[in-house]
Amino acid sequence: MAEKKRIGIALTGSFCTLKKVLDVLELLRGKYEFFPIMSQAVYQSDTRFGTAAHFKERFSALCGKEIWHTVAQAEPIGPKKILDALVIAPCTANTLAKLALGVTDTAVTMAAKAILRNDRPIIIGLSTNDALGGAARNIGALQSARHYYFIPYGQDDPFLKPRSCVAHFELLEQTLESALKGEQLQPILKA
Repeated sequence: MAEKKRIGIALTGSFCTLKKVLDVLELLRGKYEFFPIMSQAVYQSDTRFGTAAHFKERFSALCGKEIWHTVAQAEPIGPKKILDALVIAPCTANTLAKLALGVTDTAVTMAAKAILRNDRPIIIGLSTNDALGGAARNIGALQSARHYYFIPYGQDDPFLKPRSCVAHFELLEQTLESALKGEQLQPILKA
């Protein structure tokens, strides 16, 4: 029997999509070994979409592990080659900008830096109200960068939020499997 792939799952502050991502992960539980990572914003913020305690409890239970939420906790991913891939979903414009510029100041960006050290894939599940605005340049930079793969995405509300895009999180598993083979799932832009 093949060993389960070790997948880091990093949540960033698109609070309105956290439940969607966790619901998809619930369906994949048991297929992969998940390692939970949270940005500090998600780890400590209560919002109208739920409390930090609720999301931490559900995420930790789903993965069966304690959540990494500091740079120091994520740093060993690289030298110890802990992960086969990293999924950042939801991934905000703030995190996209940091990734595009090589900024390493959160557990999520440290996990990305650490996995790139080992030439392993990072899967981005985009969720931002500014994808077709200021964040577009960072999306383009990462789409053309080696080892970055995007869950197919599209506009979530073209008339009320014309610059907003969100990943089709239900395609997370297909995107992950393609990325593990070094391929981008197509089409990357979906209605």
